[in-house]
Amino acid sequence: MRALVVVHGQGRDADNYFRTALAAAFLAGALDDTILIAPRFASNNGTGCRDTLAANEVNWSCSGDSWRSGGVSASNKELTSYDFMDEILRKLARKDVFSNLKGIVLTGHSAGGQYVTRYEMANQVNDKLGVPITYVVSNPSSYAYLDPERPAGANNELRTFGDARNCTTYDNWPYGLKNRSGYTAKLSDDQLKQQLAARAVTYLLGEIDILPLGGFDSSCPAMAQGATRLARGQAFASYVAAKYKAQHKAVVVPLCGHNAR
Repeated sequence: MRALVVVHGQGRDADNYFRTALAAAFLAGALDDTILIAPRFASNNGTGCRDTLAANEVNWSCSGDSWRSGGVSASNKELTSYDFMDEILRKLARKDVFSNLKGIVLTGHSAGGQYVTRYEMANQVNDKLGVPITYVVSNPSSYAYLDPERPAGANNELRTFGDARNCTTYDNWPYGLKNRSGYTAKLSDDQLKQQLAARAVTYLLGEIDILPLGGFDSSCPAMAQGATRLARGQAFASYVAAKYKAQHKAVVVPLCGHNAR
């Protein structure tokens, strides 16, 4: 038995992501031995986000990077979005509940991909569960770089970012490791670097995810990582392999754009 946990995009449509996961498990002939979970990071601030919250359901920030980068809840300052996932994974790994669980796949698309790539490098449960975790990072708009270098030129050559004077936030969390808050603030830079490189990650990238659609991040710290989501994913995968010896995989899906399904 294995578990598939799927994190939604910025639309917070966990129901649609659950249907996609269900279809994937069906097509793989794995419905009988797969646990499917699609958590929701709901938001209701009365204006921009109007999710209907259940009694005692945690409320997350409507804007910004809070929930996708381990930030604190809008309704409970003691809880971060990564604490939430820690608890899900701990419950899955309980031998008295799922005694035959052999592996967990944690995946997310777009904003969910941002969540997963940063949670992968930061979480403190990966090595304690007794169940291996694989992370599948799909089409995020940005990544958390581990040092001041960024890709440049057609060959994604790594060099110190040349426009730091005009783009002063390029190396701040969640784009880099400076000025971290929330879950990751308690971790050292070295710990984040070691954890990112050591864990099992696949970057799943759409071949034609090259247009500024679907909440594309066009801010200067994001543009410092590449012009498109495809370019950013390929550059980051190359970067962590070259500089940090990460054994991660990058898979380009033919004819796929910015599409979770």
